Amino acid sequence: MIRGGFRKSLSELIGEELASLTPRSFDVVGNIAIIKLPESLLPHKQAVAKALMSINRQIRTVLLQTSNVNGPFRLRKLGWIGGIRTWETVHKENGCVFKLDLRRVYFSPRLSYERMRVARQVRPGEVIVNMFAGVGCFSIVISKNSRAEKVYSIDINPEAWRYAKSNVLLNRVKDKIKVLLGDADRIVPSVLKGIAHRVVMPLPMLSDKSIPAAVEALRPEGGIIHYYTHLSADRSEVLVHSAWIKVRSLIGDSVSLIDLKEGRRVRSIGPRQYQVVLDIQVRR
Repeated sequence: MIRGGFRKSLSELIGEELASLTPRSFDVVGNIAIIKLPESLLPHKQAVAKALMSINRQIRTVLLQTSNVNGPFRLRKLGWIGGIRTWETVHKENGCVFKLDLRRVYFSPRLSYERMRVARQVRPGEVIVNMFAGVGCFSIVISKNSRAEKVYSIDINPEAWRYAKSNVLLNRVKDKIKVLLGDADRIVPSVLKGIAHRVVMPLPMLSDKSIPAAVEALRPEGGIIHYYTHLSADRSEVLVHSAWIKVRSLIGDSVSLIDLKEGRRVRSIGPRQYQVVLDIQVRR
């Protein structure tokens, strides 16, 4: 988050009026800070980087985000504006470490709470399918913080798959995680059908179309689906209800009974734009 010390430091470099235009927050992944800037501050981006590093000794590199997350690999454009010129780092979270290159893979430190929240629900002996695993964050946090029997960690991005395999070794969970490269909608029906007690779907842009595969992954008696989605709303209190109506229509008649165990707003992603998660109990 942006602290008063940052704006004070930046004010000394570019003046109070311009410093007041800095965004309200930024991400820190490992020792890399990622920040978005309005056009008026772009001529002063090096000063912004200098101020960030001066108030947080953890930050050794500052990257400027110049595009939204998009594409099948969930990538964003990141330009170097200060510190050590690198895009690779090691991020620590929930007793786990994740090595990654921010140009090549998707990672959000803002989902740290969610990863542990899901891990704490896992019961001993569960088999879990993570349909959009990235560099293995949900999969590894679950494996390190529960007594899950096996986690199948799928991603379509070859770079994410490579980092996930490395992170599994770094976190010493090789016996508990199987890392798979490919499209989860194809992998699940062909090799993972009917095996999961729990399915994690942490990619809102693909979750809707992949609901049928998530249901197929569940054991014959059913299980839990952690479904993430993006919604627009004028009032955040209607989000869970709106998401529940949507997911019920997506599942349709493919199962006999679904219940909402829990729903919550995960975070704001823009003006009246939110990420929401539903923990769905599916019974056949």
